[in-house]
Amino acid sequence: MRKSFGVKNWLYPMPVLIVGTYDECGTANAMNAAWGGIYDTNQVMVCLSDEHKTTENIKKRGAFTLSFATEDTTAACDYVGLFSANDVKDKFERAGFHATRSSLVDAPIIDELPVSVECKLIKFNEDGICIGEIVNVSADVKVLGEDGKPDLKIFRPIIYDSSSHGYYGFGERVGEAFSDGKNIK
Repeated sequence: MRKSFGVKNWLYPMPVLIVGTYDECGTANAMNAAWGGIYDTNQVMVCLSDEHKTTENIKKRGAFTLSFATEDTTAACDYVGLFSANDVKDKFERAGFHATRSSLVDAPIIDELPVSVECKLIKFNEDGICIGEIVNVSADVKVLGEDGKPDLKIFRPIIYDSSSHGYYGFGERVGEAFSDGKNIK
């Protein structure tokens, strides 16, 4: 038996993405945007409405970063989603964030968030979808596993549950992608 809930924006899991930008003065800004993900092989998308300072910054600078919120940065990442840089000019610093300028795009890499996707703006769709070209993915070496790639157990990104408005950590690995299904004949 199933219970029907009607039209809901419940897509599981939703990454908690922190959008990093620079404003017209070169001040770093960050915004929590739970609605985003892969758009194409080398592209990302994130939903951003026009009233956000982040949207203005991306349009002016033509670049942004997407960093993944982590278990130990949950409060800071939630904070940058609660308040606008239009109202709180120093919200980046209040969150306890520090920026390193990307050498590839005109956007900040947030030092406290260990994995970042550096992007060049491709376009904003008329419905507020920001599409960016992935220029680079960088990770702090402290979150790399034995294979040299980000290890989720070390990195500990969080996901957003839109039905309960909760943040959650990941569980254990349960299978091998592009492999386990081969056992079904």
